[in-house]
Amino acid sequence: MRLFLAITLTMIAFAANSVLTRLAIGGGFIDPSGFALVRVVSGALVLGMIISLRGGGLPLLRRNRIPGALSLAVYLVGFSLAYLTLDAGLGALILFGVVQVSMFLHGTLHGTAPTVRQLTGGGVAFIGLLCALWPGPGGVADPVGAALMVFAGLGWAAYTIIGRNAQDPLAATSANFLLCIPILLILLTGTGLTFSTTGVAIGILCGGLTSGLGYALWYSVLPKIQGATAAIVQLSVPVIAIVAGAVLLGEEIGLIVGFATVLVVGGIAWSVTGSEARG
Repeated sequence: MRLFLAITLTMIAFAANSVLTRLAIGGGFIDPSGFALVRVVSGALVLGMIISLRGGGLPLLRRNRIPGALSLAVYLVGFSLAYLTLDAGLGALILFGVVQVSMFLHGTLHGTAPTVRQLTGGGVAFIGLLCALWPGPGGVADPVGAALMVFAGLGWAAYTIIGRNAQDPLAATSANFLLCIPILLILLTGTGLTFSTTGVAIGILCGGLTSGLGYALWYSVLPKIQGATAAIVQLSVPVIAIVAGAVLLGEEIGLIVGFATVLVVGGIAWSVTGSEARG
């Protein structure tokens, strides 16, 4: 029961990142650059405090640390800018789909040959992602916002691949968040940061609670569940974000979004459950 509760809270936290970002940026409380900066600073502080309470050092100068911090910065900037135009749920679906498809392609290129089930599941998920990204008349995603979220998804996929073999994922994430701060400051120089009390408060909530504590909780759960199970439970994130966006932000759940969600979630579920069954 405790494990189930921890997993549920983690998935809600991950979905809340999309809802909070859309609320802050779409509501005009803070600009995307300012939000990304507040989020990474508050996340670094919370993760650093957790490392300090747990004991142990903070390995800043390790292999892959700079690439990890750079890919994290790509994710944060793309994620924040995308929510100028995208709904919370649609953004989460695009992000989730891009990350999962990218991880699948990376595994195919650098690992064992995929099975027929993995190929069909990945193909269905990719079709669903194309439906969500479809431009022009009848499309639901703003092309610029969708492109930025794809950019963010590629950054997060790279970040995940780089840190996959980290001996202490929580410490590695804390170090990457810390190193990401000067990178963002350089990238955001001259962008005219705009802050408000509400925007900063939402950014702190997103960075410190749903990102920092959410990641800490997730890393405590991961050793207790199988890899395929971890992939399956994350299927709930875009669904939660879509529902929360409709309830809390008044976003419309259109037919195309619903259809794309079924394809993306269903395709990935079909693929990873096949992997779990063979293991």
